[in-house]
Amino acid sequence: MANIIVLQTSNFKKAVKKLHQNQKKDLDKAVKALMEDPLLGEQKKGDLSFLRVYKFKMTKQLTLLGFSYEDGRVVLELLALGSHENFYRDIKKIF
Repeated sequence: MANIIVLQTSNFKKAVKKLHQNQKKDLDKAVKALMEDPLLGEQKKGDLSFLRVYKFKMTKQLTLLGFSYEDGRVVLELLALGSHENFYRDIKKIF
């Protein structure tokens, strides 16, 4: 498989800065899984059709990782990170 370029939005970077070390390890595992198979996660519909969401456990709490994936450019863009509560509403505000 070709190398995947991973980009992070400023919102994503801010969310990562607030994480503890053990949370970052869980996030790193999730990002590595997405790099191996960018089609993991669920493609959203409607006004969030640009978004894929990968759900994973971060320190035993379900966490949603929002990203977009462009096959032509092989770019994995990490858009958002958070718990399910208000996740989609907040993404609609940002994008």
